[in-house]
This record gives sequence, structure tokens and C-alpha cells, in this order.
Amino acid sequence: MSEPAEALRQIAFQLERGGAPTYRVRAFRNAAEVLDGLAPGELDRRIAAGTLEALKGIGATTAEVITQAAAGEQPAYLARLLGDQPPAAERTGLRAALRGDCHTHSDWSDGGSPPREMAEAARALGHEWVALTDHSPRLTVANGLSAERLIDQLQLIDELNAELAPFRILTGIEVDILDDGSLDQREDLLRRLDVVVASVHSKLRMPAGPMTKRMVAAVRNPHVDVLGHCTGRLLSGGRGRRPESAFDPRAVFAACQAEGVAVEINCRPERRDPPTRLLRLAAEIGCVFAIDTDAHAPGQLDWLGNGTVRAEDAGITADRIINTSTADELIARRARQA
Repeated sequence: MSEPAEALRQIAFQLERGGAPTYRVRAFRNAAEVLDGLAPGELDRRIAAGTLEALKGIGATTAEVITQAAAGEQPAYLARLLGDQPPAAERTGLRAALRGDCHTHSDWSDGGSPPREMAEAARALGHEWVALTDHSPRLTVANGLSAERLIDQLQLIDELNAELAPFRILTGIEVDILDDGSLDQREDLLRRLDVVVASVHSKLRMPAGPMTKRMVAAVRNPHVDVLGHCTGRLLSGGRGRRPESAFDPRAVFAACQAEGVAVEINCRPERRDPPTRLLRLAAEIGCVFAIDTDAHAPGQLDWLGNGTVRAEDAGITADRIINTSTADELIARRARQA
């Protein structure tokens, strides 16, 4: 990878980490991909001739970044971003104990980057593993994976793991919880996966009684490992604010505790789900937890600290967080729960 391409990807990462809109980020990642495809020597020739912007996908801003990086300088755009962003927090306590992330998305569904790019970013952050949990077929707005596409993705993950070892991509899915509590994917495929996150994405205003039955039924499914963003609330962001779904949290968390299903502590700034009162309730009931970024871009993988701070405030210790496990330990835990 050339230094200019790496500079473009660093800018994209910092923009993602700061929650920038996808269109801003994509310009830098697209430009890096253009550089990756150039023949040897072409970049230097174009810089000398001033013809970088003749390349499709390179604009004035990205051309300036490329030129500065090729000269051995830190691009001014990157320097500004690094100056504006709060520094990454020191990894102590729970953050230092985390080995991976149970909930991430790629461009196979509604993420912005391919699985390899997500995996390489996770590895660069010090993760030992990352679960790729793209959406299930019913969520068409998120380009959810049909059974056939999921099978294709499993093959790709096998190939990537052979190249990236000892780092590991765990196979997974964020599967929709349907109205009756059943899951939106074939049972034989769910059985093959390493991590299954079950989440409600539809009929979020369902009355509390039916919603509770729906969620408890999903939690009792033997293939489910994690209950994702349990209230469905949104505090901010492009989709606007959304209130919490109504359900009986004691009944749902008691089912999670009985079945060994982890309650997700979702790290996305616009979610911060579950709310503090419910996080404390789940802890009191004796649940285990998964601290997950729900990342849709590489830079968002650095959001784990958002969740570890909340977990520590709720008195949750590392032995109750499943992503403090190694990949093999997590898979063995799944086998015992089945």
C-alpha cells in the first residue's frame, strides 16, 4: 500500500470515528482504491504532470492529500482532523480486557466497507477477532443477506481467515426478530454461524405485551447469542430521534439470564442502548453482556470505549462480558448453550 493511499484511509478512519456522513468518508476511501489500481510509477508521473484530478474518483481535496503524502509530509487535512478529534482513551480496565467485537457490518449489507477492510481495521486496533454480522433478508432497506448470499459470505470469510491468521473473522448475522419471535434466516444456517445477534427492527411501537412475548421467544431460540440494541431507541442522527420500544424488561432480561444470552451494550453514540436504568436492571438480574460497536465503517470500530465506560459505571465486571473471551472460548460457549 502506498503512503498516499494509507493517508487517505487514515483520514477516512478519523472521519468515521467522529461520526461523519458516509458520503464524506467514501470520497477518501474511493480515492485510495483508485491509487491501489495504478500501474507502478503512474502516481509519480501524474503528480509531476499535475494530472491527478484527471483520474475518476480523485478531486481537488484528495489530490492535495496525495501530493502532500507522496512528498513525505503529513497531509494538512489529516493534521486538522487529528487536532480536532479527542485522543483515543488509554486502554485500561474493561477496555483493555476486550478481545473482539460481536456486532459489525460490511458493504454486503448496509456497511460502507468490504469485510477485509473491516477486519484489517479491527486488527490494527488490537482486536484478536471480529464477528461479521450483516443483516438478514427481511431488512431489505439494509440490503439484508439472503440464504444464498450468506453462504457466499461464509466462503469469503474462510478465504480471508486463511490470509489474516492468527487474526480471525467470526461468521455471524444480525438476524431480525420477526413479529412472532421467530428469526429471519434458515435454522441450518444459523446453526453454522459463530455469533448470532438477534434484534428488533420492525414494528417497534408494538404494544408491550406482544413485544415482550416476541423478544422472550427470540431469546429462547437456541441459536441466539446476543440480544441486540434491546429498546431500539435513537437519541440523534440522520434518522432522527426514536423513543424506546415498550416491553417488560424484567421478563426479557430474566429470559436472557436463564438462557445465557448476552444483553448487548450498544456503543453507537446515537443508540447508547440499553438506557442506564435498564443496564443496571440487567446487571442486577445477573445477565451477561456483549459490548459491541455495531460498526458500519472501519473508524466506528474504535467506539468500544463508549460501552466500557457505561459498563463500569453499572458495576459490570470483565467476567460477565463475553467479548473478553478468545475466539475459541466464544465458540465453545456457543456450543455449550446450544
